[in-house]
Amino acid sequence: MYYAIIIFLVLLFLGMPVAFSIGISGLCFFLIRDLPLTVLVQKSISTSQSFTMLAIPLFILAGNLMNSCGITKRLTRFCNACTGHMWGNMGQVSCLLSTLMGGVSGSAAADAAMETRILGPEMLRLGYSRGWAAAINGLSGLIVATIPPSMGLIIFGTVGEVSIGRLFMAGWVPGILMCVLLMLATSWSARHFGYKPEHDRPAPFKEIMSSFLDSIWAMLFPILLIVLIRFGIMSPTESGSFACAYALLVGCVIYRDLTWDAFKQTMRDSVKDVTVITIILAFSGVFGYGVVYDDITVSMANALTSVTSNPHILLALIVLFLVVCGMFMETTVIALILTPILLPVVRDIGVNEVVFGMIMMTTVTFGVMTPPVGVALYSVSDIMGCPVEETFRYGWPFYLVIVLVILFMIFFPEAILWLPNLVYGTPA
Repeated sequence: MYYAIIIFLVLLFLGMPVAFSIGISGLCFFLIRDLPLTVLVQKSISTSQSFTMLAIPLFILAGNLMNSCGITKRLTRFCNACTGHMWGNMGQVSCLLSTLMGGVSGSAAADAAMETRILGPEMLRLGYSRGWAAAINGLSGLIVATIPPSMGLIIFGTVGEVSIGRLFMAGWVPGILMCVLLMLATSWSARHFGYKPEHDRPAPFKEIMSSFLDSIWAMLFPILLIVLIRFGIMSPTESGSFACAYALLVGCVIYRDLTWDAFKQTMRDSVKDVTVITIILAFSGVFGYGVVYDDITVSMANALTSVTSNPHILLALIVLFLVVCGMFMETTVIALILTPILLPVVRDIGVNEVVFGMIMMTTVTFGVMTPPVGVALYSVSDIMGCPVEETFRYGWPFYLVIVLVILFMIFFPEAILWLPNLVYGTPA
C-alpha cells in the first residue's frame, strides 16, 4: 500500500485531479498485489451506494436551494443589524453569518466564496484592505465545518461508524466558541487598522427583531434537524430529504423568491458538486480496501505509540500530521482515507471518538485556508483581487483563533461531549 500512497502523492503534485489520483493509485495497488480487478469494481460501486452517504448529495442540494430562495440575504440583514456598531462590523457580519449558515451550507469552501462575493464589495466601500476582507471571510467559513449539518461530520461518522447525531450535537460548542473568538479577533484587528463601526450605537431592538423574524425559517432549520434525528423520527439520510423539501417550501411558498430559472441553475450547480464528490467516494473505497488489506492501521498505531503514550501529545502529533495533509489534499479525501486509519489508533489511547471527529474535521477543514492547495484561500483571494500572500499576512490573528479552538478540544474534551451526553445520555 505504501507504493500506492507514493503514486497518489506524485500524481497529486503533478496536478492531476484528486479523484483520478486516488483511482489510479488504487488500481496500481491491485496490480502490484495481483488482486482480482472484480473486487476493485465492487468496492467502487459499494462505496458510492451507501445509504448513509446519500445524505451528502441531499444536503448539498438543500444548501444550494436555500441560497437561491433568499435565506442568505435575510440572514445577512439580521447579522448586520446585530453587529453594525462593532469595530470592523462587516467582518463581524461574516463571523455571525457563517455560524447561522452552518445549518444551510455545510461546506466551508462554498460558504467562504459565497460570503466574499456578498460582503466583499461592501468591505471595500468601507475602506477595508482586500487581504483583510479575504482573510476574515475565508476563515470564518471554517465555522460551517462544525455547525450541523456538516458534510465532513457526515463522512467521518459514516466511515468511522460513529453516531452522526452525537457528532452534530458536539459541533455546537466549538462552532460557537470559534464564532466568539473570531469576533474578538476581528474587533482587535479592526481597531489596529482603523476599521471603525458603521453605526455609532446598536441598532434599535425593533429593527433587530424585525430582521430576526424575517430570517426565522433559516434559524429553525438546524434545530428541527437535531430534534428529528434525536427522537428517531428521521435518520441523517432521511433528514437530508427533509432539508430539500423544507428549502423548496421556504423558497416557493413562504419567501417566494425561488424562480424557475434560479431553480434550474441550482440543479445544474448541485449536479456538478455531487458528481465530483461521488467520483471521489467511489475511488476512495478502493484506497480504503488497500489500507485494511495491508493492515496499515496497526503499523500507524505502533509508530505513534512508540513515540509516547500520553494521549494529549499523541493527539497533538496527529493534529500536526492532519494539518500537513490539509495543505495538500481536499477535506473530503482526507476524511475518507484517514478516518479508518486514525480512528482505531485514538480509540486505543482512550480518546473519545466523537471528540476526535470534531478535532479531525476542524483541523482538515483548516486546510482549505492554508497553502499550497487551500481551495478557499485561493477562491477568496481571487474574488477580492489580492495575492494569496496578502490574505495570509492579514489573517494571522484569525489563524491563531482556529489553533486555539483545536487546542481547546484536545485539552477539554468534556466540554465537547456536554451537549451530546445531555441529549443522548452518557454512553455505557
